[in-house]
Amino acid sequence: MSTSLTADPSHASADPLPRLAVRTIALDVTSVTAAATTSGPVPSASTLRRVLTLLVADLATALDAAVEGAVRVDHGPRHDLSSPQPPRLSTWWREGEGLVAWGEAARLTTPADARRTTSARWDALVARCTVHDEVGGTGVGTGTAPAGTGLVAFGSFAFDDASVHGGVLVVPRVLVGYRDGRAWLTTVVPLGSASAGAVASEVVRAALRRAAAAAGLWEETRPGPGHVREDLPATDWRQVVRAALGAIDDGEAEKVVAARALTAHGERAVDPAWLVDRLAPAYPECWTFSVDGLVGATPELLVRLEDREVTSRVLAGTLPRTDHESGAPHDDGSSTQARAIGAHLFASAKDRAEHEFAVASVTASLRTVCDEVTAPAQPFPLVLPNVIHLASDVHGTLAATWPAEQRPSASLRVAAAMHPTAAVCGTPTDAATRIIRRIEGMDRGRYAGPVGWVDAHGDGEWGIALRSAEIDPQDPARVRLFAGCGIVAGSDPDVELTESEAKLVPLREALGIR
Repeated sequence: MSTSLTADPSHASADPLPRLAVRTIALDVTSVTAAATTSGPVPSASTLRRVLTLLVADLATALDAAVEGAVRVDHGPRHDLSSPQPPRLSTWWREGEGLVAWGEAARLTTPADARRTTSARWDALVARCTVHDEVGGTGVGTGTAPAGTGLVAFGSFAFDDASVHGGVLVVPRVLVGYRDGRAWLTTVVPLGSASAGAVASEVVRAALRRAAAAAGLWEETRPGPGHVREDLPATDWRQVVRAALGAIDDGEAEKVVAARALTAHGERAVDPAWLVDRLAPAYPECWTFSVDGLVGATPELLVRLEDREVTSRVLAGTLPRTDHESGAPHDDGSSTQARAIGAHLFASAKDRAEHEFAVASVTASLRTVCDEVTAPAQPFPLVLPNVIHLASDVHGTLAATWPAEQRPSASLRVAAAMHPTAAVCGTPTDAATRIIRRIEGMDRGRYAGPVGWVDAHGDGEWGIALRSAEIDPQDPARVRLFAGCGIVAGSDPDVELTESEAKLVPLREALGIR
């Protein structure tokens, strides 16, 4: 993504922008949580997310019928869990709260080499919408309303500006947010349509009852492991690592991130909602996402913007968990093995150097858009079920001189200014990008690109699409999985291969791939 804050006028007229009516109302939290406790003995956070997913699917169908002026007949839940659906689910979920949405009220596509236009087009779309927000109100600067009310878009973008995959922003038809003990419902319809976007409370209550009854059926959508192939055999991928080391030895770069991919073809289509349901409870400290068929659980936050407060979680320096077993409960790093691995990471000059490159990259990028930036002197160990990372949380304050006309896209523009970081590309950025294009032999697509959401006030959260899989839109039984490793002087190809296998664990386990 380009770091430019100025739109390219040559693309200003691409894809006519719709006019939308957006309505956000508060949901009765007691009713929502009550529905989430009646559908079986599963963890409450998992049940809540299941119920909300079924709720938004149901309400999206009702809203579509109202917009078209059709008569609605209730025949049960609107999301048939026994028959996987196209990727109409948009999700951003962590530690039992977040956003769950369904359908598509608007789509802004981003062609290759034109990513800088997306922010300007979002600003323009926001200006064309009529928003009635009973929860967020004015949003920015209130200090009381949760981010993510009113008009919201979910987005994901290709890692490389030159990729044919481009990017997309999707405005969902129906969204439910749940944060800090508050819940809200947002509906989006064409301005002037037969429906004003309002959903009667009795309709919501009925949809909640149906969602609670159907939530326990989720496991019926298991796609089956099918067959798997490595896009590049492990032996050949070691050669990719050696090529990166050669470029480093020649002085072309100090760090290069090498990625690899697997392609799995299941026995049936993969439902993004089902895949999210497998990932979120297994990796609660990660940001689990689903955007336009890209699904994953990333531990790395590119940027969160709330009002003017900017946060980025930087990860670099990784070792596999040697005590990890499929289905084992998550621990907080207190196990003997986890402590030993964490100590080894801190003592590793190679891993500390890799981490310092990544922190320096993020800090430098944030200083171009922030008045103040602070980074910790030492990283901390982030313990996940499959790996342990060195992690640092970097903070900043958005520039007071930020242009008012660009405020609706602020988090998206900050993400653009930061991508790609050294954690997923290398150092220096331009040199590492050239090396990656030369040695990887594949298009990463949206893997390692920005993924997340933005609201009309410019607040939002953007992660880096790691531990992710992309569902083939032409064949939803086909899924591509990715992993990458940072290569610096002293890296060992065999060790990097082992690390990449550990990073593939979340999606392999979620899909049932041995």
